[in-house]
Amino acid sequence: MTSARAYLDYNATAPLCPEARAALIAALDVKGNASSVHADGRQARGLIEKARLDVAALVHAKPSEVVFTSGATESNTWVLNSGFDTIFVTGTEHVSVLAAAAASGARVITVPVDPLGRVSEATVLEAIGKAGSLGRALLSVQMANNETGVVQDVAALAAVARAAGLAVHTDAVQAAGRLSVDLAALNADFMSLSAHKMGGPKGAGALIVRDGLSLKPLMAGGGQERRRRGGTENIAAIAGFGAAAAAAGSQLGRVPQLRALRDRMERDILDVTPHAVVISHQAERLPNTSCVALPGTLAETLVIKLDLSGVSISAGSACSSGKVGASHVLAAMQVPQALTASAIRVSIGGATTENEIAAFLSAWSQAALQAGKAA
Repeated sequence: MTSARAYLDYNATAPLCPEARAALIAALDVKGNASSVHADGRQARGLIEKARLDVAALVHAKPSEVVFTSGATESNTWVLNSGFDTIFVTGTEHVSVLAAAAASGARVITVPVDPLGRVSEATVLEAIGKAGSLGRALLSVQMANNETGVVQDVAALAAVARAAGLAVHTDAVQAAGRLSVDLAALNADFMSLSAHKMGGPKGAGALIVRDGLSLKPLMAGGGQERRRRGGTENIAAIAGFGAAAAAAGSQLGRVPQLRALRDRMERDILDVTPHAVVISHQAERLPNTSCVALPGTLAETLVIKLDLSGVSISAGSACSSGKVGASHVLAAMQVPQALTASAIRVSIGGATTENEIAAFLSAWSQAALQAGKAA
């Protein structure tokens, strides 16, 4: 075991950034309830509204469009369980979208993706055309995939959907803070965000609801969030979320350096293990994400071996109760089983160091060597 661990699992959760930590800790000392009209309550309300401004700025939305939630799973569930008759999803969506769609009572239609994980305007249009009567319909499509990093052209897909009368929802959890995100440019009605993917605290998120639209509250109660989400606000987590959003927005200029670090890591992987496969490398991807397969070695084995060497990576989504299982994302892309079974995800961030990448490459080489000897 190395003395200092290399954390390369930012897509599962990013480390709490200094700005978020400071804002969260400071907010813990705020005594008031944000719904109270006295000075202490107004102080609490001020923290929430400051965070609302910062989150809105990150995705170029209006503050009035930001509804704070406990995270993207809640946000996704809220949208998909809002009385739609037909819901279109892609097979590579996050499990929280697919599960919410399945539980919604709506007719769920899966739009296929190509072998790189991309969905096209033509396939969306074809799926809509084949569906017949739609009723109240929704297209839900990720802006960027959590496993492969593949980025969808949400604006183009939304244009097709809107022309057919559909509402549009995008899960922008992985994209926000790593790519420039603009609600209006994407032409989306709803957008889900999660604080902990961008260096904020766990347990805070937002649903962006385009002005003029309304959803039945998922949780009834008091008048919080303009009567859109009942329950006393988690002021500390929201304050941390806002600070993380502001910090992430200020660091978007560093994206080219992050991409260069990721690309160099992938080249080094292929140098030491030429038979490895970087999945979807030909597609536009998040600058921080690599999905790599080492044929002949199970992903679970790789995760364990790297963990024992002090390197934290993952296999697929972190939202599966800690299990390492077959990836529905890679299955939807029709990736061969031999690659699917050996695919891991390496995801980095602004705080990732060259030493951490070096530690990963060393552990990866050792794991591959051991696998070769075992074979």
